[in-house]
Amino acid sequence: MEGLIVNTQYGKIKGTQANGINIWRGIPYATPPIGALRFHAPQPPKPWSLVRDAVEFGPVSHQPADNRGTRFGGTQPVHSEDCLYLNVWSPVASEEALPVMVWIHGGTFVTGSGSQPMFEGTPLASRGNVIVVSINYRLGPFGFLHLSPWGDGFASNQGLLDQIAALEWVQHNIAAFGGDPERVTVFGESAGSMSIAALLAMPAAKSLFSGAIMQSGTSQTLQPNHAEEITAALLTELGISPKGDFSLLTTLSAEKIMEAAERMTMKLSGDSLSMFFQPVIEKNTLPEDPAKAVTNGSAKGIPLLIGTNRDEGNLFFREGSDSADFEQSLRALEMLMGVGNLSEIAGYYPASWEGQADILTDLYFWRSSVSFAEAQRAHAPVWMYRFDWSVPGHPLLYKAVHGAEIVFAFNNLFLLRHLGLEVTTSMKRLADIMQGAWIAFAHRKNPETPEVPWPQYRPGDRATLIFDEHTRIVHDPEREKRKRLIHNRGGSL
Repeated sequence: MEGLIVNTQYGKIKGTQANGINIWRGIPYATPPIGALRFHAPQPPKPWSLVRDAVEFGPVSHQPADNRGTRFGGTQPVHSEDCLYLNVWSPVASEEALPVMVWIHGGTFVTGSGSQPMFEGTPLASRGNVIVVSINYRLGPFGFLHLSPWGDGFASNQGLLDQIAALEWVQHNIAAFGGDPERVTVFGESAGSMSIAALLAMPAAKSLFSGAIMQSGTSQTLQPNHAEEITAALLTELGISPKGDFSLLTTLSAEKIMEAAERMTMKLSGDSLSMFFQPVIEKNTLPEDPAKAVTNGSAKGIPLLIGTNRDEGNLFFREGSDSADFEQSLRALEMLMGVGNLSEIAGYYPASWEGQADILTDLYFWRSSVSFAEAQRAHAPVWMYRFDWSVPGHPLLYKAVHGAEIVFAFNNLFLLRHLGLEVTTSMKRLADIMQGAWIAFAHRKNPETPEVPWPQYRPGDRATLIFDEHTRIVHDPEREKRKRLIHNRGGSL
């Protein structure tokens, strides 16, 4: 590596340096998927001859507006179909090939980017002596519209194929940045974690990574018939007949497609929780549901660190917020999970917004993560965690809500000030512990550290590390609930 100039297989790029970390932003890992390439599988980037500046983040995938101004730290990045870029953080002084941690962002498959401030990789790269990579991938209709049945080179699971293309780029190029392509760990949260579940099942992703960290999300897919219905509904909004001129899909403006997707979503779900754009079971890319594939050994030999937050659902359901009534929310959750009647299970919860939050936490996040851990445990070592940290009296973080752990794993605690919090010694201690476990896993495929013993997750004791002000191991937390939701039901709802 010649200082900040690196020679990739497509051409030389020049980055910047700060706080002992070399940083390259906005590196293209695929040809812009625009025009005739829209809705197609990603293609390799075209080589360049001059040194390319890599100091600014690339555009982000088209997505709904960030009305609260929090997603990108108060800024509004460029939105574009030309969004297939990644970013690299690498310690300056290292003389050895370092482990690589590739972050896949969440956002219900419709929002987010690898350039969000909470994913700033400097603290993780610096403390962990690791290479950190964050990626963009296509979102919403551009990334998850089920189009392969219509032929003409149209693909399905385009966003997942983007992630695979980024991981292939890492395999072929990361050594030039100081990384070891044999020691790549993928980690992600929410839709990013669900993406990892899919990658663990996708034949094209085999050998692209050697470890996985899944935060608050597991197997989440659409059946082909449901995905085809969604595609047909969007085509109707665009004025395209299923037997009409599909070339319009490559010539309509991105804005018209986004507007049509928004109209379709409102018509089909209103204000209820929904995910119309997500991975689909499809023979050429994702031939089997990830949970089933992992049970059958698709991820054999890949160590897994997996967990959830104690109160995931309280991000989506809060006192005073607009939400569907209890029965409507239950039906929406049945559609979201692709399961039958949940009324029997719902009887254990109050018919209120608190009950809606708890059902979402228990069924959509916790139960599926425990089941996924059990499926993979037969094929590789597994470690389970639960994130319990909260701030009593805070309007948002009074519970351990969905996404609250991210700033601790990256140790970007300064962002908590935007939520009116002062960073305390106990917060710093928790970030050190959590980030230390992630780093240990990247280096050794085992999150245990000298400060925090962490046994593997096994049926006998189900050791679970609780991240909180007092981090500790709890054996089989919520045992009776687990038995009721999983094992007393034959492992399925």
